Amino acid sequence: MRHRPSDDTLARLSAITGEAYAICDAAAMDGYMREWRQIWHGRSPLVLRPSSTEEVSRILAVANETGTAIVPQSGNTGLCGGQTATEDNTEVVLSLDRMTRILDVDAQDNTITVQAGAILKSVQDAADAADRLFPLSLASEGSCRIGGNLSTNAGGLNVIAYGNARDLCLGLEVVLADGRIWNGLKRLRKDNTGYDLRNIFIGAEGTLGIITAAVLKLYPKPRSYETAFIAVPSPQAAVDLLSLAKTLSGSRVVAFELIADFALQITIRHSGTRNPLAAASPWYVLTELADPAAGGMNALLEAALEAGIVSDGAIAQSEAQRKELWTIRELISESQKPEGGSIKHDISVPVSKVPQFLTEADAAVERFLPGCRFVSFGHLGDGNIHYNVSQPVGMNKAAYLDTWNAMNDVVFDVVVRLGGSISAEHGIGRLKVHHMPHIKSAVELEMMYGLKHILDPNNILNPGRVLPE
Repeated sequence: MRHRPSDDTLARLSAITGEAYAICDAAAMDGYMREWRQIWHGRSPLVLRPSSTEEVSRILAVANETGTAIVPQSGNTGLCGGQTATEDNTEVVLSLDRMTRILDVDAQDNTITVQAGAILKSVQDAADAADRLFPLSLASEGSCRIGGNLSTNAGGLNVIAYGNARDLCLGLEVVLADGRIWNGLKRLRKDNTGYDLRNIFIGAEGTLGIITAAVLKLYPKPRSYETAFIAVPSPQAAVDLLSLAKTLSGSRVVAFELIADFALQITIRHSGTRNPLAAASPWYVLTELADPAAGGMNALLEAALEAGIVSDGAIAQSEAQRKELWTIRELISESQKPEGGSIKHDISVPVSKVPQFLTEADAAVERFLPGCRFVSFGHLGDGNIHYNVSQPVGMNKAAYLDTWNAMNDVVFDVVVRLGGSISAEHGIGRLKVHHMPHIKSAVELEMMYGLKHILDPNNILNPGRVLPE
């Protein structure tokens, strides 16, 4: 059992950042203790806000010496609780929200080097100023930070064309548990000199080391986009449309989002948006082409109509209309809150299995708890569906949320049977850590625990996240 760090340890840690950046007042700490879903409200004796990698190094050296648990936090936008302190007042939160510098932009190398506390939107803007694109795009991009994006291997809207955060990273700077600094800030596209240490830390949620800076890939900025909101009769039709889009446009397909009609309905109900199409449809696709070839989206819609896999479509005629279409997608998560309790699942299956997953998961949940309402949406292009289940009308919210773990089991059984993953882009954190022994083989767990023991033998880095203690 962990104990609250001693007053002497807390004083030593505070001295590293200076008292102004060592927060111990409960009211001042509150924003660091809560997360967006309001599932967890932690307690901590101290929040540290270092300004440099060297300060992070000194903090971890003291923490490792004294056995003090450290919870790394970037933008505090994570959805699985990995960045939130526990309730027992034993863990010190280390926030990177002062380490926000854009260190270098190189348009010739197509790289940008940033501190881990840089806000994603700031990185996008710095790339744009150099006539380049940093393609990672999330609903929380105005507040999430690069360190958290890498630590959870964030996905977002453009994975189909550019990959996850892991695919967008060339090099890292990481502070290890004992305070040593690994400087791996390389711009190389090819480096075949042994183990890929960078990828050990991406997706590890701060359990193996704290990312303090990164070299990220940039791309030529598209000169134009064509965006369409399309009615499809079924998820299978959406998969067929994706295949057709890739056949006609290849890598120009940069986004392909699936949206259930109920997800659109509640977004219209609670946010004032509207259906861009004249009539409702069971399912919709929001898709985007970058620098489309002649014909572009019109050619895709004509071919899809002829094939009978779409019934209607609206193509944005201006940047304002394009933004309106993307606003629908971005507001789905927020629009679930007024509908009562919502149990979330961030899952992935092979793209071809998405229709089967939706059919079987809906049936399994209906058997488990009749009357649930399905808010299914997400990145069909890479098989990542946000399978969110809203409470039955009239059911007590607290009673519904008490079924969270049991419903997870129902949904995850379908996911695993179809060869999928229970976490596509949000990570494991505290929310799903108890599932790990059931979804990972003994060999996988042995390797993961082995890495943890080598890099963090005293278990001070985000203990109890990703791997059960």
